[in-house]
Amino acid sequence: MNNQSPTQPVDILGIPFENTTEKDFQAILHNVINQHQNTFVVTANPEIVMYAKANPDYEKLITTADYIVPDGIGIIMGAKMLKTPLKERVTGYDLFVHLLEWGNANQKSAYFVGAQPAVIRKLKKVVQENYPFLTIAGTHDGYFGDDRNIVHDIKRTQPDMVFVATGYPKQEAFINKNRRAADALWIGIGGSFDVLAGTVKRAPKAWQKMHLEWLYRVVKEPSRFGRLMVLPKYLWQIVKQKYSRKSRRAQ
Repeated sequence: MNNQSPTQPVDILGIPFENTTEKDFQAILHNVINQHQNTFVVTANPEIVMYAKANPDYEKLITTADYIVPDGIGIIMGAKMLKTPLKERVTGYDLFVHLLEWGNANQKSAYFVGAQPAVIRKLKKVVQENYPFLTIAGTHDGYFGDDRNIVHDIKRTQPDMVFVATGYPKQEAFINKNRRAADALWIGIGGSFDVLAGTVKRAPKAWQKMHLEWLYRVVKEPSRFGRLMVLPKYLWQIVKQKYSRKSRRAQ
């Protein structure tokens, strides 16, 4: 983890989460981008935490990131249950939109990797129209086997920010392997390109305020229902962590 962390990270099932507000974390990212510090950010939800628990190589990989932020109300709930509350949820999508706005205002450049070919084409148009002073260093869809051409392009263009939206674990593996190609902010942001391009609708504000975005997505995409089954398993692991801590203290 990055030693610029303003507070002690919070341990959720062995994953160290940054204990920060969205606004404070935005300021950290502005600073590392302006200083051209090579920075890897993981936006993690309960699915990612459980996948890491089941796959030690992936867990080892993401814990080499500079920052892991709590993207998902389940992480906030877990931290409360463990009596080590996190200040705020910091979502990948909100960080993405904020960095586009900030990058536009400060004439930064960004590279975009992920989504289907039609979506990335649409995303490029949306970014050009809404963020005209942000330089698009390059784009590539998420359907690639050999990543050498993409990495060569990132090396050539040296963007300030690299957004990778291929979903876990692929996006984190791509960043971990290739982040030395540019002294940039490298961040994995799941399905964010689809939302910004308008091919997937984000939950209305009322659902967001109630922390029910996950339910809205299941209602809109019933195929995601199976993924919900990770939540009770995750919460059970939180309970086990809580009681193992208690028993250690009692010894």
